[in-house]
Parts: sequence; C-alpha cells; structure tokens
Amino acid sequence: MKVILFCGGLGTRIREYSESVPKPMIPVGGQPILWHVMDYYSRFGHRDFVLCLGYKANVVKEFFLNHRPEIYSDLVVCNGGATVDILGEKPVDWRMSLVDTGVWRNIGSRLWAVRHLVQDEEMFLANYSDGLSDAPLDEMIETFKRSGKVACFLAVHPMLTFHLAQIDDTGRVREMQASDAADMWINGGYFIFRKEIFDYMRDGEELVVEPFARLIKADQLLAYKYEGFWRAMDTLKDRQSLEDMIEKGQMPWRRCGAAPQAIASRA
Repeated sequence: MKVILFCGGLGTRIREYSESVPKPMIPVGGQPILWHVMDYYSRFGHRDFVLCLGYKANVVKEFFLNHRPEIYSDLVVCNGGATVDILGEKPVDWRMSLVDTGVWRNIGSRLWAVRHLVQDEEMFLANYSDGLSDAPLDEMIETFKRSGKVACFLAVHPMLTFHLAQIDDTGRVREMQASDAADMWINGGYFIFRKEIFDYMRDGEELVVEPFARLIKADQLLAYKYEGFWRAMDTLKDRQSLEDMIEKGQMPWRRCGAAPQAIASRA
C-alpha cells in the first residue's frame, strides 16, 4: 500500500528544534523521527511513500537527496573507498513522492492536495509522522478489511500522569482514578483509508473534525484499540524519553514486522 506521511507542520510545541528544522526531521537516535516512521512501515512491506511537505520543505528534500545510509552503519571499505559494503541490516529501497502542500494547510487539506496520487488505490495508509508504535499493522489492516468501513485509526491510551475526578452536581467527589487506569482512548495518528474517504471530505476541513463526523454519522469509522507501545514526540521531554530508550537498546518500533529486505551494497 502507499503510505501518506504528513510532514509539513510547524511543530510549535517543540519550538527549540522546529525553528531550524521541521518537526519530522528532529533527530531521534541519529535519524529523523520521520525515518523511524518510514522504517516501521517498511518492515511490513509498505515502501511507497507520499510525503506531504510544508514548513521548511527544503530540509526534508535535502535529507533524502543527500542521504547516505552507510554513514550510520558498520562498513567494509575496499579499493580506497570505491567499494562500500554495509554490515548487518541493509538499507531498503524506498520510493518517495515529495509534494509541497503548503505551510499553513491542516492535515485534511494536505491529504486533499495529494488525493490524485492515491485515486487508483483500493486502500492506503497515512500517518502524522511524529509518533512511534509497535502496533501489529498486518492485523490492523486485516481487521479493517473485514469491517468494510471507509476509515480506521489506531486508538491508544493518552500519556497522562494525573488523576481523574468524578464529581457530582453538588461538588461531591465520588471517585479518584489514575489516568492510566481510566477507559480513555485517543487518536494515535496511524490511519488506514479506502479511496472513498474523499467522498467525506471538503478542502480546508481538518481531517478528524468534519470528515470524521460524517464518517461516524454513516457508521464508516473504525477504531483499532491498541494497548501496546505508543509514544508521540510533542515536547523535548518526549524526545528525551525516546533517546533514553534507544540508548538502552529498547526500540519496540523496530522489532515489529519483518526485517526489511536488503538491497545491493553500494559500489
């Protein structure tokens, strides 16, 4: 399936980085978080990407135009550097359509702007490009196929660290409950759509507002509940949490799916 990635936001909640690079290009473990998201899909065999660019689009383009995967790998170098063999897991041949969808567009408008690139697809995937998960994508796709619905999103528990209070009209507190124990679900940013999604959209609308309201009314929206690993990178604290996991060798988003198929070594 094609994978549409939304890469054009301003990233105002992590401004310390986003003033110089777009949020999807903020490094996590030496690679942009966008690279980790693409690697996740690649492990399930989905390697045809549509990148919806906007803020600092040139930074994303320059990264992929000049990207040399051997810089991040263990190598065998021969013939004075003329032949380079990568040891271990080899890079994957990704196909990427890099489309500048404008700086100020919302997610729905970016999807609408690239609809011609997926008009012949029965189904396609989409992602916000700033969150990582080890969700079982194959199972999620099969569940969606069987449902016959138009759209699906990964539903996850929010990363909250406070307590929820149940309060009646008089102000009496009936219960205090830890947020991680509450039955709360949010949109995790991993989507599956049929091409009919565009029948529920209008240009300028935010994806999860008006279009999702129409889908809900028509009973065409599916939530795939997942209680495993999921992390969004909204703040510097979130980024540091991911960095700490990588330093400890704990990268669940890279253990899911199959190892990417190797391509020929660079010569």
